Amino acid sequence: MTATYEPFTPAGSPEPRRSRYADRYPEDRYAEDRYGDGYRRPEDPWAGQQQRSWEPGPVWTETSFAEPRVPHQPQPDQPRYEQPGYDQPRYEQPAHEQPAYAQPAYQQPGYEQPASAAPAFADPRPARSRGRVKPLVIALVAVLLGVTGWQAYRIESVIKSSNDLASAVSTAQNHSADLEKALTNVFDPEGISAAALPSVFRVRAGDFTGTAFSVGTKAADGTANLFTNFHVVESVWKAGDRGVTLERGSTRINATIVKVSEGKDLALLRAKQEIKPLGVAGGQVKPGQQVVVVGAPLGLDDTVTTGVISAFREDDADGPTIQFDAPINPGNSGGPVVNTSKQVVGLATAKARDAEGIGLAIPIATACATFKIC
Repeated sequence: MTATYEPFTPAGSPEPRRSRYADRYPEDRYAEDRYGDGYRRPEDPWAGQQQRSWEPGPVWTETSFAEPRVPHQPQPDQPRYEQPGYDQPRYEQPAHEQPAYAQPAYQQPGYEQPASAAPAFADPRPARSRGRVKPLVIALVAVLLGVTGWQAYRIESVIKSSNDLASAVSTAQNHSADLEKALTNVFDPEGISAAALPSVFRVRAGDFTGTAFSVGTKAADGTANLFTNFHVVESVWKAGDRGVTLERGSTRINATIVKVSEGKDLALLRAKQEIKPLGVAGGQVKPGQQVVVVGAPLGLDDTVTTGVISAFREDDADGPTIQFDAPINPGNSGGPVVNTSKQVVGLATAKARDAEGIGLAIPIATACATFKIC
């Protein structure tokens, strides 16, 4: 029969200290003897040695086959785990009691990661954040596509506007050309006279007067070339004199007879002063074209008359001749016949006697070909 005994404590001795691990680890082999019989159990490292009393007195002789050694006298206040020879147990928690957070699932024994699965550390962002990224990317792509489409639309609109503008400019240019052509055909005697008069002078050659005008682009610096009729300067030329006078208002310019053509009734004068030349018309005149004749009839300088080209007589006995109906009188000889483009088409030369509205002019092309100055 087994009886329970209270632990025996000799009188006068201090109460033995309990190990601090006695409550936490009930199965500790170093826990206090619960049976109070004075002997350690076989798992006690002191087994085989005679129990020593804590009471002061003689030390019992150890009866053991082990090598004799000097026993350690424990201190009353010294814990057992600090005494020499005491090995502190290493506590190892059972595997089934380890907390779930101690080791990740992919590191636990027996865990096999699927081949298709990405490693757990592939994307450190939370799943919630990853879920938000995709809609944001889609929205950004949509915005970029919208902006690109809008820019393409704007570029197409600009190109279309540019094409429309170019077409409009081309149309306007064509219209301007047509308008300019139409305006060219508009007869403006005032404008024609204003452009021609500064280049036209009355010629005084002895007792005769006529008209001369500056023409051509081959005059030397500070000089001017002028055309007139030979019959205007004939008396001076045959007299062996070469000097004539150009008059316009109060202006007097000395000029010299350079060349003459009696058969074509032409004379070339040169003045030592710059005079604005008139332009020369190209091509052949046509009946119906309006003209202005500028001259000094009866010595009256800066006189203007208007009319039309009545005919162009190419096979005339005196050479090609222009017929016009603008009124002329003695003194108009050598004066320019000017078209609506403010260009000279001929030199007024004569009028039919006992007739009205029949004037004759030498084509400007004939004069230019004769003296080579145009």
